[in-house]
Amino acid sequence: MPRGRRGGRVSAWEGGLEEEAPQAAAAVPPALWASQLQPEAAGQILLRGIFEIGRSSCDVVLSERALRWWPITPERPAGDSKYDILHKEEFIEVKDIFSVKLKRRYSAKQQGSGTLLGITLFICLKKEQNKLKDSMLDLINLSEDHCDVWFKQFKKILAGFSNRPKSLKIILNPQSHKKEATQVYYEKVEPLLRTAGIKTDLTITEYEGHALSLLKECELQEFDGVVCVGGDGSASEVVHALLLRAQKDAGKETDHILTPVCAELPLGLIPAGSTNVLAHSLHGIPHVVTATLHIIMGHIQPVDVCTFSTTGKLLRFGFSAMFGFGGRTLALAEKHRWMSPNQRRDFAVIKALAKLKPEDCEISFLPFMSSQDLQGRKVEGSPKSECNDRWQTIQGQILNISIMAIPCLCSVAPRGLAPNTRLNNGSMALIIARNTSRPEFIKHLKRYASVKNQFNFPFVETYTVEEVKIRPRTNSTPSLEENEWQATASENSFPWNVDGDLVEVASEVHVKLHPRLINLYGGSMEEMNDSKVNCNCL
Repeated sequence: MPRGRRGGRVSAWEGGLEEEAPQAAAAVPPALWASQLQPEAAGQILLRGIFEIGRSSCDVVLSERALRWWPITPERPAGDSKYDILHKEEFIEVKDIFSVKLKRRYSAKQQGSGTLLGITLFICLKKEQNKLKDSMLDLINLSEDHCDVWFKQFKKILAGFSNRPKSLKIILNPQSHKKEATQVYYEKVEPLLRTAGIKTDLTITEYEGHALSLLKECELQEFDGVVCVGGDGSASEVVHALLLRAQKDAGKETDHILTPVCAELPLGLIPAGSTNVLAHSLHGIPHVVTATLHIIMGHIQPVDVCTFSTTGKLLRFGFSAMFGFGGRTLALAEKHRWMSPNQRRDFAVIKALAKLKPEDCEISFLPFMSSQDLQGRKVEGSPKSECNDRWQTIQGQILNISIMAIPCLCSVAPRGLAPNTRLNNGSMALIIARNTSRPEFIKHLKRYASVKNQFNFPFVETYTVEEVKIRPRTNSTPSLEENEWQATASENSFPWNVDGDLVEVASEVHVKLHPRLINLYGGSMEEMNDSKVNCNCL
């Protein structure tokens, strides 16, 4: 019952059948009701009643797809042009509600459950720049019976969203980004998960590789998903661990994987590290609340994953890799972990540029074939053996090689290191920077931070590929003065940057793309843009 009308009668429409129509609602002209509610779009009416919303008594209708309301006003006075403004309908879509709770007032002297004020809805709103925001809508009515009917109906609707997780395994790296990940989780993530009624089991990692060993033996059937709170290093370790676990559960040999199976559980990524390339590429923005709400709402995005192998043995699963300048820069940065993330990144870039030198490489790649190309080959009757004939080879002095299955958005490259790549289009971007002068290479690097095309240089080549093989043809045993990374590397190894982790490999590396190998909580931006909210109260 709206505040200030305790003696009035309260009623509802339940299951589309009228028990007792609200008296005030009868003042709404039938023609206006039909034109604004649009029943064919909103679905069957489940409940109808009176609540106070934003200090106005409102006629509220809950249907299968939307919650709609408008202020209760007197019948239209003759010639009153303000009527349509005062009678403006507002609505939210039911799919944007992620929790419902009874709103009560508690006092020190009061015993029991407190004084009922109404119902609070917790809503996920789409804001600018791919950002999501949580909001609340209070439906004020002092009647226990009235609120109980509506509360149960909302709970029933929410229970129907089977894709939303009810239990999550949380893996938190307390060392991420100046040891701020723990604070991020308890202040921003955990309260939202608790509001949504999601059960959590938290593990705080204690050493590098802890997540890998944990997920190898963890009873995953107890959970609907896994969430990683940390940076790119933590995220890549958890991705690798989940996919290794899937191969093990499927009875596959994990050292030599030709056709890996998909991960069993979806993975949520909370950006809480010094670099958050994967989360940034997934959500379009490195925003903690946005990432958390995608998890709560059960927005699933299938993502392509690569296998990195050498001499036929699996090195790891991942999304991106850099060889040459990118690998050497990371190796230098890892030697100076005592610096802040930005300081060691800048130091390593400057040091690597000062000692810039190319690698003599042989690069073989299999160009990407779209579904239309494959269909055309089938029509022409091309044999499958022609796949080997499609391999192309490049040789020469190379400054940097980038292989990326995701756009790799980050603060220094807001458009992405591979802006034309998508999360699940079945292809990788192969970007080759051949040998050139230091000033020209620096111009190329600076373009990543601008709106200009970073590939518009004569020494830069780009390809869309399915597989890549990189074989260095030089001996990587320079002096320590030339390459500080060599101080910790084995005698003939080369540094690779794989998802922000340093990997040292002595021989050829084979990178192969596997479409839609893991589901990440992220949801496509197209889906989010279709979400409709017309509510001035939120």
